Amino acid sequence: MDRHAQQIKRERQDQARNVINSDNRSKMRTLIKKVLATKDQKQAEGFYKETVSFIDKMAAKNLIHKKTAGRRKALITRHLNSITK
Repeated sequence: MDRHAQQIKRERQDQARNVINSDNRSKMRTLIKKVLATKDQKQAEGFYKETVSFIDKMAAKNLIHKKTAGRRKALITRHLNSITK
């Protein structure tokens, strides 16, 4: 079986990207959980701002679909609004 240099490089790049993408997905889920677990309004607003920014970055990089990003942002926005009442 032929192994071309381009194919070997592509596999190496794919593995590196896979590690980065899985780390980013994990970070995104953790940030969302932080916002949802917070009951303090001030603290939640700080987490909210960071989380929305990160979700937008992941959608821009096509790590998640833009509608999934919107759904996740809506979820944490509803939670933040329920705290502020």
